[in-house]
Amino acid sequence: MITKTVPHVEAACEGVKDHMTFMLGGFGLCGIPENCILQLVKLNVQDVTCISNNAGVDDFGLGLLLQKRQIKKMISSYVGENAEFERQMLSGELEVELIPQGTLAQRCKAAQSGIPAFYTPAGYGTEVAEGKEAREFYGKMHIMERAFKADFAFIKAWKGDTAGNLVFKGTARNFNPNMCGAAKITVAEVEQLLPAGSLDPNDIHVPGIFVQRIFQGENYEKRIENLTVRKRN
Repeated sequence: MITKTVPHVEAACEGVKDHMTFMLGGFGLCGIPENCILQLVKLNVQDVTCISNNAGVDDFGLGLLLQKRQIKKMISSYVGENAEFERQMLSGELEVELIPQGTLAQRCKAAQSGIPAFYTPAGYGTEVAEGKEAREFYGKMHIMERAFKADFAFIKAWKGDTAGNLVFKGTARNFNPNMCGAAKITVAEVEQLLPAGSLDPNDIHVPGIFVQRIFQGENYEKRIENLTVRKRN
């Protein structure tokens, strides 16, 4: 039986080098690959491009890579909670490509599906469309967006099995599933690693064919970006 299991995060990140492009799943601080991010910090890779919906916060998630100036370029949709990101962007230290959130998701999905490009109305008539091909479909203008090209996709799932099949939970399903198989190597860290055959096929969100390496994650903080609670009487 095929197994995609590697013993630890060090083995999962083998082959990571400077100047590579990484996809990192999650939404805000939910469902981010915490173990892989910490390993990238430890490896001290330099001049990397990161494709992620957001850039974490100052002292957590991708914010840790920003602190050490390891990221050359960020391709994101939302970056409003990271003061260091803002500082580096405004000072010109960090190259930034801001794109509509749906376009970000679809560019990942296109890479996963082997589709080189697609047309979308999002961004037409704005700075997003500058330098891009535009065509009319059904009376509405669309711009062409290209699929991403990445070296590694780092994914966080709730459950996975040794064959690489994945189950996500809640908001962690944002961007993580679309990034599986969208890079040359997909690395999945999971909270629960089970024997192949343990997962109900009807519950699997991403089949193992899209995953090259999987390992049991540990010490998840699962921080809450903005805690909102009701005031007590």
